[in-house]
Amino acid sequence: MKLLHIDSSVLGPHSVSRQVSAAIVDRLKQTTTPSLEVIYRDVTQAPLAHLSGSHLAVAQGAAAPAELGPDLAAGAAALDEFLAADIVVIGAPMYNFTIPSQLKAWIDRAVLVAGKTFSYGANGPQGLAGGKRVIFAISRGGYYGADTPYAALEHLETYLRGVFGFIGINPEFIIADGIQVGPEHREKALAGALQAATSLRAA
Repeated sequence: MKLLHIDSSVLGPHSVSRQVSAAIVDRLKQTTTPSLEVIYRDVTQAPLAHLSGSHLAVAQGAAAPAELGPDLAAGAAALDEFLAADIVVIGAPMYNFTIPSQLKAWIDRAVLVAGKTFSYGANGPQGLAGGKRVIFAISRGGYYGADTPYAALEHLETYLRGVFGFIGINPEFIIADGIQVGPEHREKALAGALQAATSLRAA
C-alpha cells in the first residue's frame, strides 16, 4: 500500500497544516499494514511550473519544446505518484481565501489531468480516480463556517471538495480554524486538529 504525503505551506516548522498532516501520516502508519510505503512531496521546496499554453499544446499533441522537457518529466512523475497512491494526505493552508499557488500548480499538473483522472463522455464528465482515500489537513486564519460573516470568502475547502469530487473522490477533512485570531485560538485549533488526527479510522 502506498501513501502520498503532500505539504504546501510556506511557513516550514511554524505551519499548522504541516503539523497536522504529519500527525495524520503517523496515525495511518500505526494503523495500517507495516509495509505502508510513504512518498513525500513538498510543493514549496520543489514546485511544479504553473500550467501554461505550452503545457496545453503538448497535451493536445503538439511537439514538446526541448526546454520544456525537464518540466514535463517532473509533471509526469507527480501524476504517476498520485495515480499510484492508495492514500493521499495533503496539508493545505488558506492563503488569501484559497489554496497556495504551489498547491494549485500541483493540482493542475498532477490531479486534474484529462484522460488520466477524469474523462468526458456522452453522459458528461466521469471521475477516474475513485477508490483512493484522500485526507486534507487544512488551516485557516479566521472563521469561515456557513454561519459566519466571511462564509462567502471560503474558497479552500469548497474548492478542494469540488476538485476531488470531480475526479471521483470524496475527501476527508481535518480542520484548524482561527489560528490567526490569537494565541489561545491557535493553541485550541491545533490541539483539536491533532486530536482528530489521532482518532482517524484505520486505512
